Amino acid sequence: MCRKKQAVENMRKLSVIIIVQNEEENIRACLESVRNAEEIIVVDAESMDRTREICQEYTNKIFVRSWQGFAPQKQFALDQVSHEWVLSLDADERVRPELWQEIAVLVKSDAACDGYRIARRSYFLGKWMRYGGWYPGYQLRLFRRNRTRVHFARVHEGFVVEGLLGTLKNDLDHFSHESLFDSLAKLNRYSSLEALDRLQRKPVHSIDFITHSLGAFLNKYIVQRAFLHGLHGFLLSWVSALVKMVLYMKIWHFQHLPESEQNRLQKELN
Repeated sequence: MCRKKQAVENMRKLSVIIIVQNEEENIRACLESVRNAEEIIVVDAESMDRTREICQEYTNKIFVRSWQGFAPQKQFALDQVSHEWVLSLDADERVRPELWQEIAVLVKSDAACDGYRIARRSYFLGKWMRYGGWYPGYQLRLFRRNRTRVHFARVHEGFVVEGLLGTLKNDLDHFSHESLFDSLAKLNRYSSLEALDRLQRKPVHSIDFITHSLGAFLNKYIVQRAFLHGLHGFLLSWVSALVKMVLYMKIWHFQHLPESEQNRLQKELN
């Protein structure tokens, strides 16, 4: 009877999982937004700054683990949870108060779905980009632990839920591009990882550098109406174009390397 009661109680509680590495500038605000969660699990990839020190103010469930890649780190975090419901966050995200209330009510109720998508208000250079294809940008972030697995990829990893999916009404805040320096650093890292994921696709030609980047700019700026954000929209569109150009240049470069060098780079970049 006691075990059954405990199992029922765990179904009404929420675990928050966050993977981090050198996030002292972001992590406090992230943790503060979920400080009332029954469990907060942080997987730290051997941060060299004050990240762990800050996390210790909010939870004692901090796991130090060398960086294995986004998907393996999230799978490890998922394996540590104690409760039925899980909310996955990135360090540069914040749960808005109205979203927290919505999640709290859902977890305590007999939820109809096994997983829920959440819209994100993503900010570029301090401005919320409602246009340009960034909003609502639904992310599957709230789910039942026993119905969920991690989709493994070097970049654009995520969660897969076996069961019904729903959509929450309120939004997450996402502060991923605080400066152009930050944007270009992310561009370099993520384009390398995506290039490795796409290495076995059809061969890339030099014309792809131009056509894909120009198409990305026109789609972002005109079709997705980033122009409504003025200079911010113009800069975002050019960054998106640059992402495509660098991505296809790296795919081309990797495809022309000897297999031994490809394997070396894969190990190094993972």
